[in-house]
Amino acid sequence: MILVVDDYPDTLDVWSVSLRAAGFDVATAVDGFEAIALAEALLPDLVVLDLELPGRSGYEVAALLRRNPATRHIPLIAATGFSHEAQLERARRVGFDVIMIKPCDPEELIAHIERLIAPAASGQRATE
Repeated sequence: MILVVDDYPDTLDVWSVSLRAAGFDVATAVDGFEAIALAEALLPDLVVLDLELPGRSGYEVAALLRRNPATRHIPLIAATGFSHEAQLERARRVGFDVIMIKPCDPEELIAHIERLIAPAASGQRATE
């Protein structure tokens, strides 16, 4: 299962439809608090996370997930409109495996997801 977190309904719709068409189960969240609750409850295979969210930012969510023993192994993809190097470096520091600049091509997103979750079957964690 892929957890997609974004506060824009259109983004959630596009990514959810694309991921489901590619054969993934998808859960969605619209803010940082909901993202943390769902990640802890569902233990998804991967989380796609916007950096600017209401409640808790994507940076905060990623840091919390990385500190939690139950969720620290989950690959994280940042999907952000930011392209300033300081913001991207901050995303790397908190533990994102991949950073994609919006608008993200759904096929590129799917390729990253497939690359990141394939090592899970062998117990490895991929990083970029």
